[in-house]
Amino acid sequence: MIGVTILGSTGSIGLSTLDVMSRHRDLFDLVALTANTNVRGLLEQCLAWRPRYAVMADSEAAGHLQGALQHEAPDIKVLSGQAGLQEVAGCAETDYVMAAIVGAAGLLPTLTAARSGKRVLLANKEALVMSGKLFMDAVKLNGAQLLPIDSEHNAIFQCMPGDFNGGLEQTGVTRILLTASGGPFLTKPLRELSGVTPAEACAHPNWDMGRKISVDSATMMNKGLEVIEACWLFDASAENIEIVIHPESVIHSLVEYADGSVLAQLGNPDMRTPIAHAMAWPRRMESGVEKLSLFDISQLNFEKPDPNRFPCLGLARQALAEGGTATAILNAANEVAVGEFLGSRIRYTEIAEVVKQTLEGVAKQPADALEQVLDADKRARDYAADQCRRLNS
Repeated sequence: MIGVTILGSTGSIGLSTLDVMSRHRDLFDLVALTANTNVRGLLEQCLAWRPRYAVMADSEAAGHLQGALQHEAPDIKVLSGQAGLQEVAGCAETDYVMAAIVGAAGLLPTLTAARSGKRVLLANKEALVMSGKLFMDAVKLNGAQLLPIDSEHNAIFQCMPGDFNGGLEQTGVTRILLTASGGPFLTKPLRELSGVTPAEACAHPNWDMGRKISVDSATMMNKGLEVIEACWLFDASAENIEIVIHPESVIHSLVEYADGSVLAQLGNPDMRTPIAHAMAWPRRMESGVEKLSLFDISQLNFEKPDPNRFPCLGLARQALAEGGTATAILNAANEVAVGEFLGSRIRYTEIAEVVKQTLEGVAKQPADALEQVLDADKRARDYAADQCRRLNS
């Protein structure tokens, strides 16, 4: 039995992971479930799955969960905070860690999993966006396995040569093509974007995702973050990565080779496919995903992203080029701005403005130590919050 810890089990990735595991109970043993403040959701999961540990990132929520489990499942150990998250990410019973906590909050437990030599199923972009070199060094030094869960990066991984071990040139790969749906505002007139609501931004046409990630898809900041992530995952340069808008979300990404071949991974837009792939790798197993019907699709469309419609793409590439803590600053500013937009305190078009101002206003430094990354993250959040208050005044 393979011991599994799910960081962020009540979110969309966590729920999909449990669905895949439910089809293979003979293979996987659930060690730990974690959530932020969703006591009811984690309680239901604990009673259904009986993990050894349950962790709430919020200490008050952990107290409520402890009380709720006291009579029905007293054998489940309840932990809290970053210490609890890191404990279950690195504990001896855990073999696989599904890193599905959204945002910078997932960095430390995901890094702990890498340092503990686990198979890290990476759905948290921020671990690589914020601390790419530190994270990849931890994977290599501790013999961890890093398998991407993002549908695009998982698709790239599937299209890479079987002996791929970093570095594109020696494997004959010339280009990575990251696909993007374009989100809900792909054809909306630019003059109307400033008035879109959080509900409209979260109404993704193809994927069922959390609110923050849905907004990132609308602005295409998610694709900018994925370019940064792909550079670290596949030892690629930004010049080797091109973004292609593909509204149907059937081709999840492509890899181009020196001989002119282009390999693509196709499938219905369902996160259970990359989750099942990473959990079974190097084999395959059933995921519960409906089979793809090319006859029903009938046609596939592609276009280049418009930089005026998606300014966050340029900001992400700018941060990547600057290096050091610039990508951590980018991520922090975006998290703050998206949170303010979801709270209806700034406009949709002001998300990119806040990120741009923060990138320009916060000093960069090398990202050689975790302390530098966390310091940059804090300074960027404070600066971005100030910019949001100014816009809202």
